[in-house]
Amino acid sequence: MANTDTFVPLPSRPPPRATSGFLGWLRGNLFSTWYNALITLLLVWFLVELIVPIVRWVVVDATLFSALGTDDPAAVCRQNDGACWAFIAEWWRFILFGRYPYVEQWRPALAVAITIGLWVISCDRRFWNKRLMYFWLVGVPVVYILMSGGILGLTEVPTVNWGGLPLTIGLSTVGLTVAFPLGIFLALGRRSKMPVIRILSIAYIELIRGVPLITVLFMSSLMLPMFLPTGVTIDVLLRAQIGIILFAAAYLAEVVRGGLQAVPRGQFEAADSLGLTYWQKTGLIVLPQALRISIPPLVNTFIGFFKDTSLVSIISLLDLVGAAKQALTNPSWRGFYQESYLFIALIFFIFCFSMSKYSQWLEKHVNTGTRR
Repeated sequence: MANTDTFVPLPSRPPPRATSGFLGWLRGNLFSTWYNALITLLLVWFLVELIVPIVRWVVVDATLFSALGTDDPAAVCRQNDGACWAFIAEWWRFILFGRYPYVEQWRPALAVAITIGLWVISCDRRFWNKRLMYFWLVGVPVVYILMSGGILGLTEVPTVNWGGLPLTIGLSTVGLTVAFPLGIFLALGRRSKMPVIRILSIAYIELIRGVPLITVLFMSSLMLPMFLPTGVTIDVLLRAQIGIILFAAAYLAEVVRGGLQAVPRGQFEAADSLGLTYWQKTGLIVLPQALRISIPPLVNTFIGFFKDTSLVSIISLLDLVGAAKQALTNPSWRGFYQESYLFIALIFFIFCFSMSKYSQWLEKHVNTGTRR
């Protein structure tokens, strides 16, 4: 018997919801449920309420060129509700270079460029050899000659007139460069089997870490001269630099010690089975692995001490923060704190963010053989 059933096609179904692309990401991450959608809308409303006034203050209502062409730009700024970027335009050189002679400010600018260039070269793995040492051996004296002068026809500038960004970069660069190897030796000393070395290392680390940096700076600036023989003086900048080095070394020592403890015990035993000496085992096997493990906390410590150099302003050294505060003491420009601190905050952010991103890149590349 013939089949009399008639084929009836099913009605068309709606297309599937987008699961890929930008709309799919929004639906899956921000609007997957009704409460996720509600939270998303509340956050968007909060950001709009927060960002719009900031944008208006920073850009829309800001005062810059209209004030610079007047006899009293500060008075023009006070008539508007926005940011007074005319203050930065008037004082940026003082903020960046402090009391350094105006006509000689090309020298600290060149010194900063050379120092940053040394940083960049040091971050390139192609220069991790003897060439890097030669760059630093040449670059550091050139930077010092540019800043201090007194030779090659350069006007001598005492260290009390150094300030701004060169002082901040100089204190952090020299401080961390010297403190890092000192911290490594302290970490090794704390793990040493020789009681005297271990006790001295522990005492130093715990003593320095038990006081704030501001106390160390006060001691180096105010108390240290009292213990020196009559007629013997140490430059205030050098005293501050020594205080920063000693303080940073204690913190770096604990970071390195954490990396040393994270190295598997089998690595020590394998080195001992090969008959390596203590320094061969430490320098060739243990320490490289410990430093690789310690990259995130090490960079975090570097960033922290780069910012902590601003504390030298309490001992009359005009670093970047101190120079900004000094500019605000001008009677015509009092009250523009937001613009001043935003300007130096942007500078600190650029340097700190660059160090952070480089540490992520470095961690990724040195861990290529151990990632799972």
